[in-house]
Amino acid sequence: MAKPKRRYVCQACGSVTTRWQGQCPDCAEWNTLTEEAPETVFSARHDLSGGGRQVRFVPLDHPVELPPRRQTGLAEFDRALGGGLVAGSAVLMGGEPGIGKSTLLLQAAAHMAQAGGGAVYISGEEASDQVRLRAGRLGLGKAPLLLASATSVRDILTTLVGMPTPALVVIDSIQTMHSDQIEGAPGTVSQVRACAFELIRYAKDSGAAVVLVGHVTKDGTIAGPRVLEHMVDVVMSFEGERSHQYRILRALKNRFGAVDEIGVFAMAGAGLEEVGNPSLLFLSGRNEPVPGSAVFPALEGTRPVLVEIQALTVRLASGATPRRAVVGWDNGRLAMLLAVLEARCGLNFSSAEVYLNVAGGYRLTDPAADLAVAAALVSALADKPLPAEAAWFGEVSLAGEVRNVAHAAIRMREAAKLGFARTFGPAGADADGGARHTPLTLLPNLVDRIIGSD
Repeated sequence: MAKPKRRYVCQACGSVTTRWQGQCPDCAEWNTLTEEAPETVFSARHDLSGGGRQVRFVPLDHPVELPPRRQTGLAEFDRALGGGLVAGSAVLMGGEPGIGKSTLLLQAAAHMAQAGGGAVYISGEEASDQVRLRAGRLGLGKAPLLLASATSVRDILTTLVGMPTPALVVIDSIQTMHSDQIEGAPGTVSQVRACAFELIRYAKDSGAAVVLVGHVTKDGTIAGPRVLEHMVDVVMSFEGERSHQYRILRALKNRFGAVDEIGVFAMAGAGLEEVGNPSLLFLSGRNEPVPGSAVFPALEGTRPVLVEIQALTVRLASGATPRRAVVGWDNGRLAMLLAVLEARCGLNFSSAEVYLNVAGGYRLTDPAADLAVAAALVSALADKPLPAEAAWFGEVSLAGEVRNVAHAAIRMREAAKLGFARTFGPAGADADGGARHTPLTLLPNLVDRIIGSD
């Protein structure tokens, strides 16, 4: 390899020489020659400052139209998506095995096909006859839905490109797809990434909405490379317990809408049925007031959902280690709330086992549930039922203060709609929420109201 030649450039006149001199031979200036780094073959080959296309910039205030959306025929599915499927979008849906992902997508694809939009369902795990039998059980056997059983991305894309562009393409699942350009078995990191990239590129080029079904790990996260969630436009999670009939469709990422909307479904004999008022589902069976039961108006996006929080305390013999068991809420949050009740209210939970459950298998992440959990715990410890027509909400601080929460008026209106005439919560809540609101500023006020005389 030839040795690169040195160059010396005069800083005064710009003349170039191949050796250093004290005086520039052109402008006669002294000590102006400086050496430049030699240009090697590597640097010349990897210089990216030229040879490309000009990038077109647009101003931030440039007018843009909202992306068109296509209705799936399932209002709850459209709600979780933010209003429907966006043309040319890529959606990744994950969920536990047997939770109903394939059933939900089969129903949505069949409804879109019946509406004349055109839909394709490609299964890599089932034969076409199996999918057809499931559609018959769901009462969708006459829908003009195109079915196929394939795992080769090349074959799938060749077929899709050669036919009229459908409105929806369902790939069930991305872990079963493989590309002949990548070595490795289906489901490996490289295969999943390459197959997803090709399918997403087809969605962007054609305008068809592509839904990819993803497997989940034992921790509940979507299997495969994490970059898969960055590549798609929408990441959805289909949640629920198979022992319960309800299912919740939740958006974890959405480039075209909010991520706090949910869709609620109930598993029935004819497939997944939409639940327009999930509060009635989670509050069923409340006939008579019992100790340890509190109603909390949760908020999922713009939808309020009333859920029942159940608490049970069992006194133990002296010296025994008490147990703490939580279903549907954060275990660390419960430990913090028990510490606040002991330190600020003088209640003794250290010698009692504590069990907490959110009825219906619902999972709470709203910090406004602190007051409802505290009310259920105090009611269970004192063995006194809470008022049957009351709902509780508010965040509890370590100092025992009841703090304001977001959208208090919406919570109170939903409680009043379902017959709960009273609400207990922070003092700053809007009184025009529809229910008679009783402000609570400190957690000891809650304890006095439950244990003492009202």
